[in-house]
Amino acid sequence: MALLNQIIAIQNGKKSKLQAGLSEIYKLVQKPELFNGLIRRYEPNDDDGERLPDERKHVQYTVQQLLEQAQKLIEDTVDITATQDYANTQARANIEVNGKVLVENVPVTHLLYLEKQLVDLRTLISKLPTLDEGENWQFDSGLGYYITDEKWTNKTKKVMQNHIVAEATDKHPAQVQVYTEDVNVGKWRTKNMSAAIPRAVKNSMVERVEKLQDAIKLAREQANTMEVEQKNVAKPLLDFVLNGTASS
Repeated sequence: MALLNQIIAIQNGKKSKLQAGLSEIYKLVQKPELFNGLIRRYEPNDDDGERLPDERKHVQYTVQQLLEQAQKLIEDTVDITATQDYANTQARANIEVNGKVLVENVPVTHLLYLEKQLVDLRTLISKLPTLDEGENWQFDSGLGYYITDEKWTNKTKKVMQNHIVAEATDKHPAQVQVYTEDVNVGKWRTKNMSAAIPRAVKNSMVERVEKLQDAIKLAREQANTMEVEQKNVAKPLLDFVLNGTASS
């Protein structure tokens, strides 16, 4: 008996061969001249009349010949696909991480599905926002997210000021320079809030999803080592279509 992973390895080649073969046959059946031939002999009316050589055009293909080729191609591919599909209903394995079985007897088709889903989950987790590590965050269970300690910052306002550069005299007015000065007028009390997660939590999730991805791949490989029973489903189907026969 073959193993399921061996069947999987050769199935794509069979499918490609089927597609190419049927495409070539399809082109041939659209050329009626390939299926026609003739034998033509000339006979003069008089014994002394001109003699002409026989003409012959050979039939290059027969419909039956091409149908047999198509049937062989289809049977090879359908039967190996059936062998895989039937085996897939029986191939199962446990998903195990760190020696602990998370899920038992998972069908190989579902393991393939899970592999694809975990790729998307891994991408999502990698994009999750994380807390600014420059802040001191505390989780507030009442709010449901993180908050920092209250910080005080000064609120300033620009105020116009005058500076006498030269005092006034009996001949000249005083020379005054105008400038602005930042004057403290109050304080801001600020608490930052964030519904992001700590970077360590994100990294742990990434690590766990990667471990699960590896476990599922191993489970799939294990499931694909089962022995398969060869299935032959194509012949009765094609006999019905091409020959009009059917098993009772």
